[in-house]
Amino acid sequence: MGIRGELFSTKVSLQNRTYFFNVKENRMGDLYLNIVESKNKETGGFERQSIVLFAEDLQEFLKGFDGSLKVLEKAYKDKKRTDFEKKTTIEKEIPKKVVKKHSAGSSYSEGSSVRHKGASAKNAKKPVIRTYKKDNKEN
Repeated sequence: MGIRGELFSTKVSLQNRTYFFNVKENRMGDLYLNIVESKNKETGGFERQSIVLFAEDLQEFLKGFDGSLKVLEKAYKDKKRTDFEKKTTIEKEIPKKVVKKHSAGSSYSEGSSVRHKGASAKNAKKPVIRTYKKDNKEN
């Protein structure tokens, strides 16, 4: 028997969490699985949560876990499919701009105004129109 009754231990590290799966035996000889989640605290140190599953309860636990896992996998696939369908529907709804060529060879998009290079719609200069009044009086 290992340290503190450990028979087996393995670790799974993810982005911001680490899971430990420890098979142990207590002083009475009962076997159990100890699952520990450890994550970093923003203030420093670690936050740990633990669940203990005794060997005689594992089959019932696994039935519930398996059922939950099937529902989770189906929901995940449905969500991925729905997200994909939304994306492709949006792409179909957005009309692609038709590009026409001027006789000089420069291109512009249909429906857009012609601007100088580097000018954005926000910073585009508007043409200045000046009007002058002519006096009909002669000097």
